[in-house]
Amino acid sequence: MRFTQSRALATSIATIALAGMSIGAHAQKKYDTGASDTEIKIGNIAPYSGPASAYGTVLKAANAYFNKINAEGGINGRKIKFLSLDDGYSPPRAVEQVRKLVEQEEVLAIFAPLGTPTNTAVRKYLNAKKVPQLFVSSGAQWGDYKTYPWTMAWNVSYLNEAQIYARHILADNPKAKIAILSQNDDYGKDMVKGLMDGLGDKAKSMVVTQATYEVSDPSVDSQIVTLKASGADTFLNVTSPKFAALAIRKAADIGWKPKQYLSNVANSATAVLKPAGLENSTGIISAAYIRDPMDPRWQSTKEYKDYFAFMKSHFPDGEAADTLNVIGYSMAQTLVQTLTQAGDNLTRANLMKEAASLDMSLPMLYPGIKVKTSANDFYPIEGMQLIRFNGTAYEPLGSVIGE
Repeated sequence: MRFTQSRALATSIATIALAGMSIGAHAQKKYDTGASDTEIKIGNIAPYSGPASAYGTVLKAANAYFNKINAEGGINGRKIKFLSLDDGYSPPRAVEQVRKLVEQEEVLAIFAPLGTPTNTAVRKYLNAKKVPQLFVSSGAQWGDYKTYPWTMAWNVSYLNEAQIYARHILADNPKAKIAILSQNDDYGKDMVKGLMDGLGDKAKSMVVTQATYEVSDPSVDSQIVTLKASGADTFLNVTSPKFAALAIRKAADIGWKPKQYLSNVANSATAVLKPAGLENSTGIISAAYIRDPMDPRWQSTKEYKDYFAFMKSHFPDGEAADTLNVIGYSMAQTLVQTLTQAGDNLTRANLMKEAASLDMSLPMLYPGIKVKTSANDFYPIEGMQLIRFNGTAYEPLGSVIGE
């Protein structure tokens, strides 16, 4: 009887202990709005319509990657619910859509919101609400962790990119006459500043003319005619995809053949160079941190094969050769890693903490370029590779810069 009672008591104690462990394990889980035992709600704004609609495929690719992760069981047992709304590349509409995501849909974070003017419009609101504006899809200055601790970049900054072009121009043709076409917003201003800073004392003599355009403009034909008339032999094209294609084609149509430098955000061979005419695009120089899926050098690699298999099975309507889809794929992988690191502590504060604790390689980044952050470094990617279009694909110029 004593043995039976003792065994029963021991069993009872063990049961209580297990229950306590279960309660303790449950207590370790921490959630903010948008997270639960089964789901993580992530919001996004993107230009599925309007003048920057070519970028919409970035978020379609990201969504496809989240669908892949969900089909494989999710992240720590939780499925990602991705809510991506069209902002038309309009700041007022971006504000409206972000408020809807935060206040009505109650998402945990805003991931990869795309565009400089739209992100500028919502940054103060998201920081006031302490909602992560995470991995902004724009190269403007999104790494100011002191002023905006809830905002983190993903793309290489425009300042760094333009300084790389300046360095190449100075080495290649120190007497170049430079014409600049830029979008009239922070994107364009950052690129122009970066070029000027990179040229240093020679900026005033080398930059002979500048023109800007608004995203609502129907074309940039008049700007290209004016730039040609300046006698410039070097052209920095700081535009979004639609206007990049228009500018390249117009330059060819009027017989202007400068050495062209094309901003990274508009260097897609599929979305920009093909519409502009591959023959008109031959020789264009840009900078990249993503592997070009059209480049035959990568076709035998596992990374390339995995990406194309993903596109075929999860995003068959997407163009696998489009670098914009590679960006969406890579950004989604960055968020998945961040959420995985966060474990069961799915608070907004911890999400930012984990985002600021990344040290990883992504399969479709250029070899030698990593994703790395810290509490005082909110710029995950800083290295770039100069590239030149040969009429079929981009080829590298030199080695990785800035990593």
